[in-house]
Amino acid sequence: MRLILLGPPGAGKGTQAKILVEAYGIPQLSTGDILRAAIAARTPLGLEAKAIVDRGDLVSDVIVNGIVSERLDAEDCKPGFILDGFPRTIAQAEALDEMLDEKGVKLDAVVEIKADADELVRRVIQRAKESGGARADDNEDVLRKRLGVYQDQTAPLVAYYQSKGLLKTVDGMEPVERVTAAIQAAIAQ
Repeated sequence: MRLILLGPPGAGKGTQAKILVEAYGIPQLSTGDILRAAIAARTPLGLEAKAIVDRGDLVSDVIVNGIVSERLDAEDCKPGFILDGFPRTIAQAEALDEMLDEKGVKLDAVVEIKADADELVRRVIQRAKESGGARADDNEDVLRKRLGVYQDQTAPLVAYYQSKGLLKTVDGMEPVERVTAAIQAAIAQ
């Protein structure tokens, strides 16, 4: 099973990815984790990324794509994977298509977890109250900015994958168990 999870910040992608990892026995690939692992392993791309991160700059698509490609070649990804946080843009999606073609594999589905922005903000504010604001992103202004970035950069992927017949949409406002059931039903089709 080769999946991409799409959805705005706070929609539950990470929660659902962990559940799907258990259900299907495939790894969750988060670009942040992959980047940190490549830096720690001191791979050539990891060292290049480290120099960029150390300067405080954003890592280019070329490097991110290369690191994702290397990770997809790992043995644990042979039976499948769940991409979470990649691709974020149409350019990255096109690069992923090329990568997968070169590897002779195809995506099974792209799952969009739809969520209402105002409800996500309400959830974050509630979580901050309950946890004492322990997380840096438990802040309305930060979340609204991240939601804006998602809308501008990542939301266009919905139409991109819909045009390829890969998009499955589930209601992320349901309880976790119902969202999981909806995802599993959607990818079983």
